Amino acid sequence: MKKHHTKAPNEVANNRKARHDYNILETYEAGISLTGTEIKSVRASKMNIKDGFVQARNGELWLENVNISIYDQGNIFNHDPLRNRKLLLHKKEIRKITSSIQEKGITVVPLKVYLKHGFAKVLIGVAEGKKQYDKRETIKKRDQEREIQRVLKNAY
Repeated sequence: MKKHHTKAPNEVANNRKARHDYNILETYEAGISLTGTEIKSVRASKMNIKDGFVQARNGELWLENVNISIYDQGNIFNHDPLRNRKLLLHKKEIRKITSSIQEKGITVVPLKVYLKHGFAKVLIGVAEGKKQYDKRETIKKRDQEREIQRVLKNAY
């Protein structure tokens, strides 16, 4: 059975590179504070979260370096594509994530953005960076799994 990287029906953007570069320790679902033209661009899947990260400031979490393209039908009130966007989470979750960020080698990255009941949500992952040899190990393991599946498939 072949795995295709198809988007879920409500998925807007996916950060596959994050799972390759990081070990995801915990995930949280957060709302994103967006302007009118931003949500329209998000609904049109005109968004890139590949280089994004989450930063804690003044007891709030901010999604940074995420590009939401300018809305085509927008006017002079169009948004800045790279502006920082506030994440909406419970205070308890924010405290937990903020304390994680303070640890050495821990970062928070957006994993995917999707629509839920008409609202844009981002799945963020508390992650620790993989070393180069870990990445090679992951690739080797995946190739071995693929080889086993192929042998089993041809055996029947």
